[in-house]
Amino acid sequence: MSFTDRLLLWLHIGFAIFTIGPVTLAISSTPRYIRKRDLPILRYLTRITTIFVIGSLAVLIFGVVLGDLDNDFSHPWLTAALTLFLVALVLLVLIMRDQRKAIRALEAAARALSGGQPEASGGPDDTAAGYARESGQGASSGAPDAADVPGGPVAIAVHVASVERGRIAGMGGIVNLIWLAILALMIWQP
Repeated sequence: MSFTDRLLLWLHIGFAIFTIGPVTLAISSTPRYIRKRDLPILRYLTRITTIFVIGSLAVLIFGVVLGDLDNDFSHPWLTAALTLFLVALVLLVLIMRDQRKAIRALEAAARALSGGQPEASGGPDDTAAGYARESGQGASSGAPDAADVPGGPVAIAVHVASVERGRIAGMGGIVNLIWLAILALMIWQP
């Protein structure tokens, strides 16, 4: 093995350790803090997830370069590992989207509880009533209006955050299993 191959292997392993571990921890911790409605921690976990998902692209890049240098792409285990990694990245992007949706829902619930008015940002409607319309619980679906629901907009926004919590937990578990499958493929190389 040449110096370049060893260097790429060390970079690949180093980035795997220092990016995949933190992103796994962040997505595994997110559902707990959605349940606790701890917005500062949720924002922090979302930022960590975003940074380390971008950093984990280096794992993919160094792995592809290393495989290309060693002409290993004819081995099915490498193709399977690359495919699993790409599936994990897609799921991580969906998790980041769901983290942001949960934060917006909890912010809307906090504003509704405090009686504050949402800021006119011209962007997507992130008020609790807006979540009611998005989830089909508005007057157009035959369901009662958000103001008529017990707990009103707050209950709907908290429900949206709870749904996102479940989605994050489910997809996060799948991503963790994918990381384990990739690790198994890298170690045993069938």
